[in-house]
Amino acid sequence: MEKTVNKVEITGFLGQDAEEKTFESGRILVNMRMATNESYKNKEGEWVNNSTWHNVAYWKNKKDENLDFLKKGELVSIKGKLNNRKYTDKDGNEKYITEVVAFNLERAEVEA
Repeated sequence: MEKTVNKVEITGFLGQDAEEKTFESGRILVNMRMATNESYKNKEGEWVNNSTWHNVAYWKNKKDENLDFLKKGELVSIKGKLNNRKYTDKDGNEKYITEVVAFNLERAEVEA
C-alpha cells in the first residue's frame, strides 16, 4: 500500500479576530479566516495580486493557552491538515466546507 500524506503549512494574515467556542466537554475550538497572497505577471506583462481565503480550525491544547495574538491583520503561521466536512445550516440546507485543521500555530515574523 502506498503511503499518503495530508499536510498543510500556511503563513498568512488573519481577516478578522479569531473566535473561540467552548463545548460542554470543556474543549475549546478556535475558528479563524486567513488570507494568503500570490503575485504573478499576466500575459499582458502586468502584475496581478491574487488572495486566497482559508478557513482554519484549531483545538486549544490547554484552557489557559494564550492566543491573544490572533487578531485581525496579524501574520500567523500554521501547520495542520486539510479536512472536508458536511453540516446542516439553520435553514436545513446541507453545506460542505474545506478547512485547515491546525495542529500548531504561532505568530509569524514579517520579512523585510
